[in-house]
Amino acid sequence: MLKEISNARRLLCRHTQGYAVVGTTLSVILAGLAILPAPARAEEPESPTVTIAGKKEPVVKKVDKTVYDVSTMARAANGSAQDVLQSTPEVSVTADGQISVKGNTQVTVLVNGKPTAMMSGDERAVALQTMSGTDIASVEVITNPSAAYSANGGAIVNIVLKRNRKPGTHAQIKGSATDQGLWNVGTSGDVTRKDLSVQGSLAYRRDGTRKLRQSAVDWNNPLSGETGSTLQTSEVFVRRKVQSASLGVDYALSDTDSLSLSARYNDRASRPLFDTLNVARDGAGERIYHRISYGPNEQADDSASLSYSHQDSGTALKAMLQRSNTKGLIDKSYRDVSVEPARATSYSHGATRSARHLNQATLDWSRASGHGQWGMGLDIQDEVNDLYNYQASVDRLTGAETPDPDTTNGYGVATTLSAAYITDQIRHGKWEALLGGRIERMALRVRPAHGVMQTGRWQAFNPSLHLKYAASDKTDLTLSFRRSLQRPDPRDLNPFTTYVDAQNLSRGNPGLQPQLLTSWEIGTNADMENLSGSVSAFYRTSRDTVTDARSFADNVLVTSKQNGGQARSAGVTGSIEWTPDATLSFGMDGGVYRVMLSTPDLYGRVRQDDISGYLKFRAAYKVGPDDVSLDAQAQSSGITPLGRFGATSSVNLTWKHQLSKTLGLTVNASDIFDGSKRTYRTDASTFRQNGFDHFVARRVYVGFVKKFE
Repeated sequence: MLKEISNARRLLCRHTQGYAVVGTTLSVILAGLAILPAPARAEEPESPTVTIAGKKEPVVKKVDKTVYDVSTMARAANGSAQDVLQSTPEVSVTADGQISVKGNTQVTVLVNGKPTAMMSGDERAVALQTMSGTDIASVEVITNPSAAYSANGGAIVNIVLKRNRKPGTHAQIKGSATDQGLWNVGTSGDVTRKDLSVQGSLAYRRDGTRKLRQSAVDWNNPLSGETGSTLQTSEVFVRRKVQSASLGVDYALSDTDSLSLSARYNDRASRPLFDTLNVARDGAGERIYHRISYGPNEQADDSASLSYSHQDSGTALKAMLQRSNTKGLIDKSYRDVSVEPARATSYSHGATRSARHLNQATLDWSRASGHGQWGMGLDIQDEVNDLYNYQASVDRLTGAETPDPDTTNGYGVATTLSAAYITDQIRHGKWEALLGGRIERMALRVRPAHGVMQTGRWQAFNPSLHLKYAASDKTDLTLSFRRSLQRPDPRDLNPFTTYVDAQNLSRGNPGLQPQLLTSWEIGTNADMENLSGSVSAFYRTSRDTVTDARSFADNVLVTSKQNGGQARSAGVTGSIEWTPDATLSFGMDGGVYRVMLSTPDLYGRVRQDDISGYLKFRAAYKVGPDDVSLDAQAQSSGITPLGRFGATSSVNLTWKHQLSKTLGLTVNASDIFDGSKRTYRTDASTFRQNGFDHFVARRVYVGFVKKFE
């Protein structure tokens, strides 16, 4: 285990060099393909190419999902994937990257229909904040996924990337800049010659976020009767350097068969200066000190996939192999500078290294039938998470390190998922039904560096149902149902104790069970001239919900995880889109829902009940060379297990001006009224906590896009 972590450490050091190699290789490939003669088959005569252009529908509602075309979204031109999702109906994204769909926070993010290592765990927020929005063609919102999807509990947001297959050679370069020395630049291009199409991109970003935090804790140890309090405040500007590259190749083997190969690479690095002021009071008196840390923090991820597809008049077959990796380093070294009582500065060296590897093989097959279409598929996933935590005190005179045995540890979590599904899409008169069933078998192994491996196995049959009734040419009624398992987060399975901050420690629970989630939704969609809308009601339940479990060790709070919670929510959501003419459009969606939580605590179960909601508004005006768009969202306050969170809001304005046919200017103003501050409160039997996190997202970017055709 420790040898694997050492190898991962060496691999991290090579990422910058690897980026340069990828960039050089990509440039050579694109340049070479641009001058290659067009390949021709000897038995086939040259024939003229006919291109039929049609306007793509901005919103397509299918029986099991809604597809939003974002390829021409003004905010995406120089924005991130998080900006695109924030402007997408039904999806809410906070400044720190937390996603919810119609109020559901259990969300799986897919890329081109498949999971990737970078879109799992804590790394997902950073990946979305640094992924280019202009690479996204569409966003699929799936509130109740069919059995064809590995939902892992909850809703799905599928990011579909652009793959330009138009004949010829195309390229573009874009860039933008704002204050604080933040800027980004990127280039992309594609070459299509008959049966072969190649796409590639390179990008570099100097990203940054200002973060303000405050946390006040009053604790009591029920075993010793001791009490105390701690106040933490910090402010930091995290500057991040991001390098990324992608390459895609599509080759038509015949009129019905094709091969596709794609690869992506990202490297992110920051060195934030954290200065956290701590004021602690307990039976020993008051202590005031600064805890100062410098990082570095690093994250790199890569993915590669190979797919084969066959499609004829009645049958479609697609097979895919994919491998994705994410490696990270969070340096937790710090020095404590005491204010009161005065004492010598103390030093600690610490770091958390992580590596996630995801291998996946899928086979999807569908065939037309007399009543519609039926399909089946296989999905095999093998995921390995390796984590290593190190914390040691440092002698300030000699530099000698003394590792802390309680917070220095390593472990791995291996998860194997095998699934088979079958679906049957039936059309009869005004009715359309999509029936599905998915059989899943899961094996989970927690392997400590020192200790006994723990193994868990589960299997389940999860059905899905989607019904649609066309009440008229313009109105339909829908009903959907899905049941699924949500796997435990590998970080929650840590059998050891890890350092979090001066206020608390964290300990996982390798015995966690999957959560069982079910969801019902009924609704109606209506289309009229220049106006469309929908209304739906939902009911969701969660069993064996994972919640926090807290204890004390030497008057230090230790937070662990446990099953045993239950959650229910029910509410109404709706949306409306109005396009009075070709230049103007408006949109609004929102929802109100009731959340009921039952959470185990030290002296019994705590039951909470509250009303929450969200509201999103969009407006766009396009005339001549100008495109102006406004999107705003507001999320109300709500409850969490043993606590609650405050309301947030965001208002964003974008102006896009076409200077010429190939040159465009874009101005993005994000979070104009600085509404990203989120308060939180926890009331548990052992402690009370109040605080806020403020990820300052208010910023104005000025950018350009230059196309070459």
